[in-house]
Amino acid sequence: MSHQKHTKLTKSTLGFWARHEWAILGTTCGSIQRLAAAVAAALEPELKTGYADADHGAADATEAVASPYALEYIDKINHHRVDFKGVWNDWAARTHFSAQDVVLVNGNHFTANRQIVALDQRKMESLSRKLTRLTRVELLLTNSADPNFLPPQSLPDFLQQHLPYWADIPVLDIQEPVAIAAFIRQQYTAPTVNALILAGGRSTRMGQDKASMLYHGLPQWKHLTNLFQRIDVEQTFISCREDQAATFEGHPVVTDTFTGLGPFGAILSGFRQNPDTAWIVVACDLPLLDESTLQYLLQHRKAMALATCFRQPEAPEGWEAPKGETGFPEPLITIWEPKSYPVLLQFLAQGISCPRKVLLNTEVQLLHAPDPRTLLNVNTPEEREMISPQLSPQSDSPQSDS
Repeated sequence: MSHQKHTKLTKSTLGFWARHEWAILGTTCGSIQRLAAAVAAALEPELKTGYADADHGAADATEAVASPYALEYIDKINHHRVDFKGVWNDWAARTHFSAQDVVLVNGNHFTANRQIVALDQRKMESLSRKLTRLTRVELLLTNSADPNFLPPQSLPDFLQQHLPYWADIPVLDIQEPVAIAAFIRQQYTAPTVNALILAGGRSTRMGQDKASMLYHGLPQWKHLTNLFQRIDVEQTFISCREDQAATFEGHPVVTDTFTGLGPFGAILSGFRQNPDTAWIVVACDLPLLDESTLQYLLQHRKAMALATCFRQPEAPEGWEAPKGETGFPEPLITIWEPKSYPVLLQFLAQGISCPRKVLLNTEVQLLHAPDPRTLLNVNTPEEREMISPQLSPQSDSPQSDS
């Protein structure tokens, strides 16, 4: 048996720069710069856009304008701007652009996994030398006001041969950046959402396993899986310690691979298993959590943010909630987007293992829960007694127990 030197990890589905990246090529760099800026402005504020280009000392470059980009990278030949000195490669690009929803690239200089090709006959000879970059052409650009641009039916032979499906590629006018932005927005897909039920805690204050407590006629972890079956999530997983995995009756589990970090480690373990999905993370100590609250969270999800979460409501009198947390983000009923994975790791590298601190120091979608009672954490026998009168007498139906 061959020896595996390094642990095999699930890799994120990324291009050269980000998940959603578009190279624009086939015309002058100045035209590409102007078009990219106009498209980025049209994509705001719905999608956060980055841009990558090379330095242009010649008159081909456009005049300086206010940048519409959330992040802009320029290869300045002897240094890099975002002023980044050192080697620039795919790893550096993905690190810097990981928070962007869409990255536009000057394809005359750089590669991206999707391409928009302008049919400017002045650049056809140059384009013929860049055919290896044309791996996924999804849009052609004409220019009704410029006779230098070809109509699609006049595509040169080398392009027709390289793109045998050329007649099926959509065509737009380069002078219509709003329409081009709408096309890009249409191709953009938010990550799917998986659910992660946190059941790996030690429950020391409660004195018994909170995940197995019967609030609704079923163990709480099973009640939550039933709730998630009724809302729009791809799949539901139980987060647990490795020694617990066999107790969850065949349900899919995510075992802790970042051990000793509590919920922070559970979230990271979810992303380690699937880094391309968003994770709606829910603790097992929320007995009043209901379907409508979960639906509200999903309906108000902001995929371009790092996460979508609720504000912590004011705790009832007698509750053991830490003082000063009212209004702060509640991290354990939160949708964590894939772009949060590298950020969580960066916080961990700085000695931070508190998911609330991550939410407090990053861009998140912060909501008020429609019914604040549903966010009450029950951590002690006394709190359980206080919550009992508010529990519905009905239990989960046997049909939904699967």
